[in-house]
Amino acid sequence: MTETGDQKGERKIVRQKLSDQVLDELRSMIHAGEFGPNDYLPSERDLMQRFGVGRPAVREALQSLHTQGLITIKHGERSRVNKLSANAVLDHADEIARLLLHSAPKNFEHLKQARRMFERGIIREAAQMATADDIRDLRDFIEAQEQKLGNPDEFVEIDIRFHARIAEITQNPIIAAASGAMLRWLMEYQHSLVHWAGNETVTLKEHRKIVDLIEAKDADAAVQEMQRHLDRSNVLYNS
Repeated sequence: MTETGDQKGERKIVRQKLSDQVLDELRSMIHAGEFGPNDYLPSERDLMQRFGVGRPAVREALQSLHTQGLITIKHGERSRVNKLSANAVLDHADEIARLLLHSAPKNFEHLKQARRMFERGIIREAAQMATADDIRDLRDFIEAQEQKLGNPDEFVEIDIRFHARIAEITQNPIIAAASGAMLRWLMEYQHSLVHWAGNETVTLKEHRKIVDLIEAKDADAAVQEMQRHLDRSNVLYNS
């Protein structure tokens, strides 16, 4: 049970739903490591006996865990605990992000601003940390992207992978996941505006310049070039 207050400062006892109590117990067990990544949870019947509740409370709690991304539910199998990662968490937020962007168009501008700030920090780190293998991978992406001229969907897909690879140079999985998620949300919000018609060769030229500056470890110039690249791209979103 939980307590709440009214306008007079009185505290009232609110009875917590059985399913919420089961949810809290299961979540605590997962956080404590009693059930680790890829472990199966006990069967519904075992959970009913363990917690002294009926099947509806157990099923509602399991569904909540599934919705939160903590477990996977498959028909005919016991629920399994998910292996959590930054990518998994942000992938799970995709639908909420879509709703947020479509419910308030101003949020789209906020997202573009956040990405510009984020990418400036990423490119600075990349210019300081990039190895020869990193540079080789980035140039391979540019070559692959050039092969997709005339195929807008695949051109944009490689564009996303190019920027994701730059984020990976930071060796920070949270940064890499957040960067990929923000770009994915931008693309999905107005997909018809990212076909880059007539701008593909400019994009390739800018990508090559960015990689040259990363290879030269010229962090300041790389940040400036990335800013120009993103500012030009934003014109497409606003058209």
